[in-house]
Amino acid sequence: MAFLRVVAFLVPIGQDFYTHPAHAAIEINTNSLNTKRFVNPRLIHTLRGHTSTLKCLNFSPNSKFLVSGGSENEGMIRFWNPQTGKKLGTINRAHQASVDSILISPDGKTLTSCGSDYKINLWNLKTLEFSRSFVGYNSSVLSLAVSSDSKVLISGALDGIRLWDLKQQRPLATLVRFDHLIYTLAMSPDGQTLASSDNKGVVKLWNLQTGKLIRQLNAHYQVVTGLAFTPDGVTLVSSSRDKTIKIWNVSNSQAVKPLTGHQDWVNAIAINLHDKTLASAGKDGIKLWDLTTENLKNTLSAHKDWVSAIAFTPDGKILASGGFDQKINIWQTQ
Repeated sequence: MAFLRVVAFLVPIGQDFYTHPAHAAIEINTNSLNTKRFVNPRLIHTLRGHTSTLKCLNFSPNSKFLVSGGSENEGMIRFWNPQTGKKLGTINRAHQASVDSILISPDGKTLTSCGSDYKINLWNLKTLEFSRSFVGYNSSVLSLAVSSDSKVLISGALDGIRLWDLKQQRPLATLVRFDHLIYTLAMSPDGQTLASSDNKGVVKLWNLQTGKLIRQLNAHYQVVTGLAFTPDGVTLVSSSRDKTIKIWNVSNSQAVKPLTGHQDWVNAIAINLHDKTLASAGKDGIKLWDLTTENLKNTLSAHKDWVSAIAFTPDGKILASGGFDQKINIWQTQ
């Protein structure tokens, strides 16, 4: 496994970005929410370095750096400063093929990545070292989720859902196996409910305390590409290759309203934790929606090809988008 240790960082990420315990907090203080809505952002940087389609993007809990992963046979993870646009470092050969999902634990200590080599890899962000791999899948691992206390990691693959102890770095349980082709996962803010989706458009809600299925939603008629809970946990948003985005009431699983406006696949979604702006990415660019009014507010068209990945900073001030054009665009509130 020596290839996993080929790491080249330009700055000491672990030391510079995690020097205060407050960086670990992910709870939103409703008394300090942004007054500006993320409606008319300006493009401040275009980041270049990946040699394939951008597959996944994620920000650190303190919003100070961005992590990106590429598809196909690149297998590379890159670190960026979203404010300056500078590359901070690279993990070469993080996976043998594509990097399908990336997340940073809420405590800022662990970077987790998964890919089409059937593996989940853990990286220590303080020491900048590879920690270990979780193995056991027989197919591509496509999605990751983590509990707010950074203790439980959940992975979704084409052969089921597994739970892992992130602190002790060991397996915990298998939620479901081969009859579930999992494409996307999302954890509710209270850590009690897991949402999963598959290639047939079905969304399932699971009780993580009991491991039991709560209910099943026949949400879309094609692959579900994105799932996201609102910060209050009341609403779940799903996106699909069927060109639609749907908003669901979690308590009764009733569809509130479909959001239509994309002319082709919707590849990814992200929710701004501070102002209930939903960003959706597709072949026809990025669309910004107001989840309060359920209205389309803006369309961003800087990418020259399909937009494949999207993420907001936890502080709600920056949006990152990645595309088939191998570029990452950084958008900021004006």
